[in-house]
Amino acid sequence: MNRLKPGVDIVYDILLAVAEAQPHNTFAQSILFQYQERGGLSKKQLQGLLGKAKKLTSLPQSKLATLEAIILKKPEKNKSALPANVPMFTKDEIAGEMINKILTKYPSHLRVKYLKAKFENNEPLSSSELTELQRFSKLL
Repeated sequence: MNRLKPGVDIVYDILLAVAEAQPHNTFAQSILFQYQERGGLSKKQLQGLLGKAKKLTSLPQSKLATLEAIILKKPEKNKSALPANVPMFTKDEIAGEMINKILTKYPSHLRVKYLKAKFENNEPLSSSELTELQRFSKLL
C-alpha cells in the first residue's frame, strides 16, 4: 500500500486504541493480528473496526474521519443479478416433425437416427443437416 506519509498509520493507531480499550474483544485482537501479519484489512473488517472505534471517546474525530475515507476508497464487491432462466437452445419443431415422418416410413434410416439423437440431446442442427432433412422429407 502506497502511503503519502509512511510514518503515519491511522489504521494501526485505531487498532491499537480499540485493542487497549477492549482487551477481551476477540474481533479487535484478531484483526490487529491480521493487520500485523498481512498488512491490510478488508472493507468489511474496516467497517467493523470503525463501529468499535466510534464507541470510544478517547479517539480524535480526525482519525475516525480518515478511517471512513479509507473505507470509502476501497472497492465494493457487488454481485450481479442472476440472468433470466432462458434455455440456450430451443428445439426446432419443424425439424422434429420431419425426423418423425421419415422414421415412421423408414425406421432403419441411420442418418436420420443420428439426427434424431442429436435433436433429442438439444444439440443444434447445422444448416447442412437441415437441408439434408428437407431433402429426405421431399423424397417421401
